[in-house]
Amino acid sequence: MVSPESRHGIGVSPGTASGPVVQVAPPVRPPADEPAPADAEAAVAEIRAALESVAVSLEERAATADAHAQQILKATALIARDKGLMKIATAQVGDGLGPAHAISAAVESYAAQFEKLGGYFAERVTDLRDVGARAIAAVLGMPAPGVPVFTTPSVIVAHDLAPADTAVLDPALVVGIVTEGGGRTSHTAILAAQMGIPAVVQVPRASDIATGTLVALDGDSGAVTLDPDEGFLAAQAQKRERRAEAFSHATGPGATRDGHPVALLANIGGVDDADRAGELDLEGVGLFRTEFVFLSASTAPTVEEQTEIYRRVFAPFEGRRVVVRTLDAGADKPLAFADLGEEENPALGRRGLRMSAERPDLLDAQIEALAIAARETTADVRVMAPMVATAEEAAWFARRVHENGLPKAGVMIEVPAAAMRAEHVLGEVEFGSLGTNDLAQYTMAADRMQGELADLLDPWQPAVLDMIAVAGEGANRAGRPLGVCGESAGDPLLALVLVGLGISSLSMAPSKVPAVRVALSMHDLADCQRLAHVARTAREAGEALEAVREAANAEFTQIL
Repeated sequence: MVSPESRHGIGVSPGTASGPVVQVAPPVRPPADEPAPADAEAAVAEIRAALESVAVSLEERAATADAHAQQILKATALIARDKGLMKIATAQVGDGLGPAHAISAAVESYAAQFEKLGGYFAERVTDLRDVGARAIAAVLGMPAPGVPVFTTPSVIVAHDLAPADTAVLDPALVVGIVTEGGGRTSHTAILAAQMGIPAVVQVPRASDIATGTLVALDGDSGAVTLDPDEGFLAAQAQKRERRAEAFSHATGPGATRDGHPVALLANIGGVDDADRAGELDLEGVGLFRTEFVFLSASTAPTVEEQTEIYRRVFAPFEGRRVVVRTLDAGADKPLAFADLGEEENPALGRRGLRMSAERPDLLDAQIEALAIAARETTADVRVMAPMVATAEEAAWFARRVHENGLPKAGVMIEVPAAAMRAEHVLGEVEFGSLGTNDLAQYTMAADRMQGELADLLDPWQPAVLDMIAVAGEGANRAGRPLGVCGESAGDPLLALVLVGLGISSLSMAPSKVPAVRVALSMHDLADCQRLAHVARTAREAGEALEAVREAANAEFTQIL
């Protein structure tokens, strides 16, 4: 008997699934024989109308989407209305290109600039090309690209999914997602985890899998199996049953088997996320990303506008903690009303708290709104700053938080300098939270948006674990709690290692909490410390993962 073909990528949203493949059609390309425009002004008007139709279509999608999806869709609509993009397309028409080729050339020119800037801009290249493909389809009178209409529960397969498509997927029909591109921190990965759809990215030759092919995927291991036989599918179903049984018995506050507490929290991006997470068996929120309040706004939101949003986010968490990250923006996440200008390397520039230092009025308004909303609800509100590198920065932020009557100020530990000096940095605040995505990026000198560098950005990299260990030791000396709110917190095996390194809370997509809760309940604190030692003594990331898997409780690894 021939074994089914298996391909391996990176599991980014847990769970297993199987179903027929629905391939996402590739982007529409300009026709090779497109003539030069007979009327340049008419061609420019046609391009402008096409881009505007794309923006309107995205805004219409946003109107029926949840808060996090709205943020993505509205930001993508802004790209379609970008004056610089239209200016380049106009110049291309002047050089004799037809509308479709002019749009394509303008998009690729802009994409090259985005990739050079790196950081947030590089992350938006997928969005930019999606806008271009939709505009080209519009000028050619063809259907817009994207996920086709289907009625049978299926596995979506694509080279990469545009955020505009991922944001509006129906979990009742999309049982799994497989992409050839993408990465651990891509929009596809984050949204799939939030929606509870198993997903695997970076799968070789995924675009070559024929529509209708039966596939089975494992969002934990990253395996994608083509044409699985009945025995394989039966084993996968049994695995799902074992997980469901184990998860049904694990409830309440997170803790190791011997009772060591580890708070299990949710990462959220808006009001809808908060409403859903508030109904779950969680101890609160470990990361509330406030960017959605700002990124789609043309003017700075007022204290009153922010207060209303924050009040709605806090309301579902009576008596539970909500950790708020203040605005994480800057040259790499530009705001229409706070443009700090171009920088050589935005990822290392004035972002996060550094941007707040340039525009303290924005930070002060946000903290004031958070303080008002906190007083009007019963949530345990804690406020932390991103991109903190020194004790002086931590102290500057803490003073502003405390002056507004908020008793718990914290900082993100995502810069190696802050990790190395955690005792002093955390000594200025009440708590810290490790952002392992950025910490890995800066520790390994690897852009987190570069899919080709996924191996370097693997949170199992021993060097990243060493950095976390140093931060944990510093937090212990300072007598401050240190959590993790990066995507690594949702990996159940890595969660055990993190607890062994001194982490006291884990925040993740809510769909990942059950597996982490079970992992903790089946290991003592001493087991976690032993697994942390095993991982740190490995030579490379894959070896660390396999060593921990081998050393962990066998009954638990069988559930995985």
